Amino acid sequence: MRQPLTSFVAAALLMGVVPWVHSQTGAAAQPLSPKAQYEADSKQAKTRFNDDQKLCSAEPDSASRMQCKRDAQAEYDKAVAAAKARMTAAGGTVAPAQAACADCGTVVSVKQVEKKGQGSGLGVVAGGVLGGVLGHQVGGGTGKTLATVAGAAGGAYAGNTIEKNVKSTKVWTVAVKYPNGSTSSYEFANDPGFKAGDSVRNSGNTVVRP
Repeated sequence: MRQPLTSFVAAALLMGVVPWVHSQTGAAAQPLSPKAQYEADSKQAKTRFNDDQKLCSAEPDSASRMQCKRDAQAEYDKAVAAAKARMTAAGGTVAPAQAACADCGTVVSVKQVEKKGQGSGLGVVAGGVLGGVLGHQVGGGTGKTLATVAGAAGGAYAGNTIEKNVKSTKVWTVAVKYPNGSTSSYEFANDPGFKAGDSVRNSGNTVVRP
């Protein structure tokens, strides 16, 4: 069961009600729109809440301070709820707060790069055969054998490199920074149309516009 406010804080809260009642009385002479009245009441409730938090810091032990802060929060929530109820009764509405997007980020860079393809092994075989043939034509005896091996190794490497270059493609790399400070990169086969500063949202292993 929640413990009551200490007499010190309770008295402070009671004193805080007086200006609020006065403002309501004064508002009758110069009526505000329902929304404007709600904003004024909410602002005043926030001010009282901040003052109560300072008073709670004066409590002698941590348990009392925590209880004081919980009571202050409860009073603030009630004040805001009451203000909203008055505004609704007067025909006003409050614009719903937009929910924060937990998996959204901001594009920091978009780069087009050339990505080399993967060798299938055909280039290695073809290059090795060709290199071996050419190496076999060099020298004689042991020298010819060594030349053949060297030619095959060189030909295999060259063939694999050529195959990768032939299969290279252009990709777009999009770097995205998230609210927690982390950065991730995503690849696109075609231009995604993003630019630095755009907001994006995670969708599987890629990002899309929110």
